[in-house]
Amino acid sequence: MTALGAVFRPQLPPERLRAIARLADDCGLEELWLWEDCFLEGGISAAAAALAWTERLRVGVGLLPVPLRNVAVTAMETATLDRLFPGRAVIGVGHGVQDWMGQVGARAESPLTLLREYLEALRALLRGERVTTDGRYVTLDRVALDWPPADAVRILAGATGPRSLRLSGEAADGTILTAATSPEGVRQARQRIDEGRESAGRTGPHEVVVYLHTATGPDAAARLRAEIEAGGEDPAVDHGVAGDAAEVAKAVRRLADAGADTVILQPTADEPDPEGFIRFAAGEVRPLVP
Repeated sequence: MTALGAVFRPQLPPERLRAIARLADDCGLEELWLWEDCFLEGGISAAAAALAWTERLRVGVGLLPVPLRNVAVTAMETATLDRLFPGRAVIGVGHGVQDWMGQVGARAESPLTLLREYLEALRALLRGERVTTDGRYVTLDRVALDWPPADAVRILAGATGPRSLRLSGEAADGTILTAATSPEGVRQARQRIDEGRESAGRTGPHEVVVYLHTATGPDAAARLRAEIEAGGEDPAVDHGVAGDAAEVAKAVRRLADAGADTVILQPTADEPDPEGFIRFAAGEVRPLVP
């Protein structure tokens, strides 16, 4: 079964999150995803609030930019969320937008090296191990969590290029793909991820989460095109969907057939009715997605 979710866009003020998270929980939507985009809203703080306000909703953070966060802090926060809300928090990490990282003086010369060191240390800490490492970017001296997660916690990595996708297969438990990813892009990403998994001898499940540009309503096509162009993407490329529930469900199924395990509907930044979008995703699209 393909998991379905929606994004709470950080262009909305934080005080809107409570009503939308509760609505998603009440409507039966499986997942609500949050972004830690600079300089809008904090991912962990927003996730903790959304989890506290709901009962069964899974809350994803996709993603935390690793140059901004010491790996021990991310491990502590992730473990705390998991112990408070077992199995409901999904944490993704990634390079972050390099221009933003430069603005705060955190830009890494080798983002790929940083992400590899970070993933290895983070997953070890969350397994309850005492970690000592002296890498190019990540340095820990006998660090261990006093309250590690009671059960295994999956860490996802945001990835786009071939090297990051292979790294995600090697060192992460899942991969987050952007809304610029077409069905063919999902197939290619799966191939790169599997290459990384094979090189590392990994055989367990590896979840692929894909965002999907989504617009519905009378002006859906125009809003979707404007959103894609504003992001510097080519609107002619096969990604994004504008239309009714049947059209959106068809696009979700195409991504699932290409290898996506979870599809997260990404409304436009100017979505006029965020609550209506949640109702649409849960009440109209979900029944059409196997």
